[in-house]
Amino acid sequence: MKVNRPPRRIPRERIDGVLLLDKPQGLSSNGALQAAKRLLNAAKAGHTGTLDPLATGLLPLTFGEATKFSQTLLDADKEYEATIRLGFETDSGDAEGSIVSTASVAVGAAALESALEPLRGEIEQIPPMHSALKRDGKPLYEYARAGIEIERAPRRVSIHRLDVLAFEGTDVRVSVRCSKGTYIRSLAIDLGRALGCGAHLSALRRTAIGPFGVADALTLDALEAESAPTRRTLLAPPDRLLACPSLELEDGQAQAILQGRALHAASALAGPVRLHCRHRFLGLGEVGPDGTLRARRLVAADPAEFAPHD
Repeated sequence: MKVNRPPRRIPRERIDGVLLLDKPQGLSSNGALQAAKRLLNAAKAGHTGTLDPLATGLLPLTFGEATKFSQTLLDADKEYEATIRLGFETDSGDAEGSIVSTASVAVGAAALESALEPLRGEIEQIPPMHSALKRDGKPLYEYARAGIEIERAPRRVSIHRLDVLAFEGTDVRVSVRCSKGTYIRSLAIDLGRALGCGAHLSALRRTAIGPFGVADALTLDALEAESAPTRRTLLAPPDRLLACPSLELEDGQAQAILQGRALHAASALAGPVRLHCRHRFLGLGEVGPDGTLRARRLVAADPAEFAPHD
């Protein structure tokens, strides 16, 4: 009797690097991550902060050892282009929610600018119920879907820039540069309430995170169009995530650091440093005020590879 066996699954491979993805509308951040992970046949991957399915734009994805340094982008400033529609507010703060209030719109440019001014700088912002913030281990959006309103403490965020790009009819298109933890949906709600007509976020595109811009990002279609070997060449090295000076170590120094030992760095550098040996990235270190170098986070590497030669 012939037994039909399922086809053998191709083993996932270790791939280290950063992919700047231009996420399409309608796809969740995790969905985009899984699609890129499949195209690269990668064993380990993560993203550096979610984008709602409604939103498009820059979504840096980390693979392999680069996932260890994702926090640098999670903490970085973000830039967005957003369209805010005046006239009605929704329960989610965006176009996917249910309408909770409507009002006529009679807003001029001067009134708009006056309402925007208090939203700039250091502000207090209440996170929306339709968010991934957790209460008692459960995301707020699950409470929202069940019709339960949870009291949320305001959070302090920084709106470094909030400029009007276009204002036509009931649509206000703005450019925003903000700190981590900022909700553009909350900005839309606050603007609508300040104007007395209500508002919601109708479109959102993330254009930059830290040093990375969407102009350098690839779409999933562009990634899929490339051959498997070429796709891997499109990844930036893991140390691109670290905005600090580089320190080149000798073999014996690299071995010591990989073994968890501190050493004296004969360098004028101080603070966080990217560690390299033989032009290989070893991880993140820190040089103290006394010149002592210690590892903060290292990539997987065998110390024996860097044994000093006689």
